[in-house]
This record gives sequence, structure tokens and C-alpha cells, in this order.
Amino acid sequence: MSPLSPDTIWKTSKNQLLKLLDSGKLVRENKRLSFYAPSFMYYKTRHYNSQPNHFPTISLTGSSCGLNCKHCEGQILKTMHPATTPEELYETCQKLKQKGALGCLISGGSQPNGSVQLKPFIPILQKIKCELGLKIHVHTGIIDYPTSEALKDSGVDAALIDVIGSDETIQSILNLKAKVEDYDTSLKYLHNSGIPFVPHVIAGLHNGQLKGEYSALKMIARHSPSALVIIAFMPVRRTSMAKIKPASPTEVARVIAVARLLLPEIQLALGCMRPKGKHRAETDILAIKAGVSAIAFPSDEAIEYAKNHEYTFDFSSYCCSQIYKDAVA
Repeated sequence: MSPLSPDTIWKTSKNQLLKLLDSGKLVRENKRLSFYAPSFMYYKTRHYNSQPNHFPTISLTGSSCGLNCKHCEGQILKTMHPATTPEELYETCQKLKQKGALGCLISGGSQPNGSVQLKPFIPILQKIKCELGLKIHVHTGIIDYPTSEALKDSGVDAALIDVIGSDETIQSILNLKAKVEDYDTSLKYLHNSGIPFVPHVIAGLHNGQLKGEYSALKMIARHSPSALVIIAFMPVRRTSMAKIKPASPTEVARVIAVARLLLPEIQLALGCMRPKGKHRAETDILAIKAGVSAIAFPSDEAIEYAKNHEYTFDFSSYCCSQIYKDAVA
């Protein structure tokens, strides 16, 4: 078994993993990083300030969700602009465009089957693309082929999907009566439709433990995604998991390192959802050592690390899923 095989990295000890990351064997030859700071989170450093209206998030269900997943319980939806009808969605995007929006992330609570109710909104998404020219990224949840095809035809820029690799996590954390195979099928539909799609894997979603992430990564690798984003469970106040300890920075880096080896040609990003403070600073630096192409809301420590290790980098106010296009621009 190769010392750099995904299996080896997944099973190796913490100290061995840290030594491997320090060795530089996972760093990409092209030492270029893209940093992202979309407007759905306040971000201000001496290097870059997020713009308040450039890339907001919109919820098609307001604060309502049919699953009430234990790690969110609708709290994250409350931070988004509500737009619960096609007419309201268009008006919201129109107003955001007038305030300087370059694009938006369309999301929403899940239905009981794990999907986001996109079908009634797809004609309006096409109108928004044609008339307002916004970049649109859409969270899909579990998706069927007709919806995948309709999204592609609407002209949206990317479909995003959280991929879970453990039946137990799906049922006990997401409160969803579905299986890993449903995510595999969704990935197949997105790939076959031809829409750019960017799966997300949540490190530590199972009560802060790694469970199913490796299976999710292997599943994603079979479907040739446009890019891949690794995020990490972070406790959200007023939820059932508010006091759960998240996966350590090293364990998040383990997921990233395995992803890098499984998908060596794919742009890999560390996404916006991850713990803050010291945890984030450590995670960000390890992520660079593990070979990411992009980081959303990078810590000052990560920026300094990039500068000191001769990386070139730039900032963007788009969602980090845009790396699939930015990296080849």
C-alpha cells in the first residue's frame, strides 16, 4: 500500500498525519490560493473587507424546514433573505441587484424527502439569469433527474449538494428517511444533466466524529464533480448540538488530505462553515498543507502563512464554489 494512499491517510495516527502534512507532499505544484469572502458573513481583516451586498443568501422557505436537522434546526435559515414565492424571489433579487449584488446563493429548508423545493422557482431563476445577470448558486438537497435537467436549462451557474456517507448520520442527525444511495443517485443525476456541480462534505457532522466522510468522498470521486468543498460541523446556538465538540483541526485536515488524493485534478476548497477562533486558524493552515485551492473567510494566520510560504493569492466576494470556474479563468 502506498504511503500516500487515501486508506493510509484515513487510518494513520494524528502525529503521523501532521508529519505528512508538514512534509509538503500534498501541496500542489501551482502555489496559488483563492480566498473568498461573500457577503452572507461579516469579514474584515487588514487584507480584505467583505462587501455587504455582493453575494447574499436567499431562503426559498424562510426559516421553515421539514427536517429540522439537529445541527441547524432552522437557525441558519434565519440569517438569509426570505423569498417564499417565485414573485418574491424575483423582487428580492432585483432589490439586491440595485444594492450592488453580483450574485446570490439560493437555499432553503428541506422537504421531508431531503430535497429543496426548487421546481416552482426554476422559471424565475432563468428570468433572473437573463434579465439581472446575477451569478446563481443553488443548494439542491437530494434531487431527481428532471429537476437537475431543468436547473441546467435555466442557466444557473452551479448546483451545490451536501453529501452524507453514513446511513446512521442521515437518520439520526438529519432526521431523514433516506440512504447513502440517494446521494449517490443525486450526484449521478447532476453529472448526467451537465450542470456544474460542487458537492460539500461536512467533517464531523456525526456529533463531532468522523463517520461516513471517507465513503462520501469515494462516492463523489466516481461522478467527476466540478469542484469539491470541505466544511466542518460547528455548534450553532439554540440547537440540539450546540454543546457538541467539533472535530479537531487535524481531523478536518484528514478529510481534506484524503479528498486531495482521491480527486487530484479537482479544485478543492475549505468552505465557510467551520469553527472560529484558534480552531479556524489551525484548520486553515493545515488545509493549505493538505493541498486546498481555496479558503472561504481565511484567518489572518492562514493569510500570513500563505505569504511566508510564497503562495500567490487573491480575494473574491463570491461563494467559494466559484473556484471551479475561477481556477481556469
